[in-house]
This record gives sequence, C-alpha cells and structure tokens, in this order.
Amino acid sequence: MNDLHNDAASLIGAAEGISRRDLLKAALGTGFAAAALPVSAETVVKTDTDGLTAGTVNVTVDGYPVPVYRAQPAGKTGLPVILVISEIFGVHEHIADVARRFAKQGYLALAPNLFARQGDPQKEPSIADLQKNIISKVPDIQVFKDLDAVVAWAGQNGGAADKLGITGFCWGGRITWLYAVHNPAVKAGVAWYGRLLGEATPNTARHPVDVAATLKTPVLGLYGAKDTGIPLESVEKMKAELAKGKSGSTFVIYENAGHAFHADYRPSYVEADAKDGWKRALDWFKQHGVA
Repeated sequence: MNDLHNDAASLIGAAEGISRRDLLKAALGTGFAAAALPVSAETVVKTDTDGLTAGTVNVTVDGYPVPVYRAQPAGKTGLPVILVISEIFGVHEHIADVARRFAKQGYLALAPNLFARQGDPQKEPSIADLQKNIISKVPDIQVFKDLDAVVAWAGQNGGAADKLGITGFCWGGRITWLYAVHNPAVKAGVAWYGRLLGEATPNTARHPVDVAATLKTPVLGLYGAKDTGIPLESVEKMKAELAKGKSGSTFVIYENAGHAFHADYRPSYVEADAKDGWKRALDWFKQHGVA
C-alpha cells in the first residue's frame, strides 16, 4: 500500500441538509482524491496569526522559486527551526495551520511546496492522476535539495542553524526519516504515520527501513495500530533495524487510530490521539535541543 492509498480522500458531492464533514464520512472509500478538499474543507483546529509573521515566501533552488509557507513570532530572531512536510495534497490550509501552531510555540516553521515543479495536487481529479502526474515524478534527491535550500534560507532569515527539527505527515513522514539521515544538522524529527517500507525506484531509491541502522538523529514515530496501509509488521521491521544503530528513535502506537489521525479536516481524525501526539512532538523537540 503506497502513500496515495494511505492518503486517499473522498469525493465530495452536494446533498441538501448534509454537512461537509458528514459528506466526507459518507464518501470515504469511493476511491477519489478530493484534491481541492484540503484547501476548502472544515478544520477542527484554527490557529490565528496574532503576533505572527505568516505567509508564503519563495526560496530559489537552481533558479526555480520554491513556494514556502512561513510562520514565526513577529520581529524575533535566533528562532528554532521546524520543517513541516506535507501529505501528498501539498501545502494546504491544514499544513499551514500546523506551521502556525509551531510559530505560536516560538518556532520559525517552514512548510515548502515540494511538488511545485511537478504540478498542483489541488487540481488533480483522482488518486490515480495525482500519483501518475505528480507524486511519482518527485525524486527524493530533489526533495532533499529543496529542503537544504530552505534550511539555508532559515539561517539567513531569523532562524538558529543549530536548532533544526523536522516533522511530516504520511508522504512527509517518510521524508522525515530520510532527511534526518541526509542532513546531520537535524537535531530531532517527528514522523506521523510515514511509510517505512517500499520498492526501490529511480526516484525513491531508499526507504526508512533501509537507512534505519545508520540513523543518528532521534526520530519519534507516531503511528496508528489500525492503519491498514502501514501494518504493525512494518513498524516491527523498522524497530529491528533501528536497534542496530544508536539514534534513540522510538515509536508511539495509538491503538484506536488509523492513518491520518492528526488530519483534523478529514474523517480519519482522532482528537485525543492527535492532541497527545502534538504534545509528545513538542516535548520531543524540547528534549533533543530543538526548542
């Protein structure tokens, strides 16, 4: 099961007297990606910009302007930096809200649009189209280069280079594990239900289980026991590989949660586990010197 199946959203129709969230629940499993959904759907958590500087900036990588949603305490410098890596749907309102939540905690939070060169996930009509036209065409090496550039930008724009953390959701959770290996400056990571195993392809040569033994950065994995796309067997394989190294990485498994339990704009949202995971993420970054 790949990231597209894990992150599949439902097709939204129109029905009199039915709320948008109820429509989401009713449509779940229809096999369509509501690509416009993340931008327009209701969200449970809404974080304002009071006291923040927030909005999109461009970070140029090899001549290409990569859009990055930036949120930080207004007028502050020397800020710890958090990279926020999106799901397959890109940097939509929920991801921007997560960045603002970190900013409210004193971070310079940066959520780059890592699919920008390949296209706009919001405009793809189905999971199959999203996979074919965008996600399958995004090389890990391009992602790492973009993130390196974003980190460099942060250091020149109020961020503390020695206080770098990364977190990501599903597709971004996988990237979290991998980037923690790629960039030794990352002090800690939090991976939310990121895929751990997979086939090697020209664009995705390695997966988290392949690099776990060499990982030196502590990563906290937040996963759901009911996630059919990421079975617990794969978590156990990852644990076995991590045990060969000394990163101090660990997992928290939420017994009543499936995939995307943090995504408060989707019916997969599990409020108690999302709140617990958020607290653990903040504590993890503080514990490992990011905050």
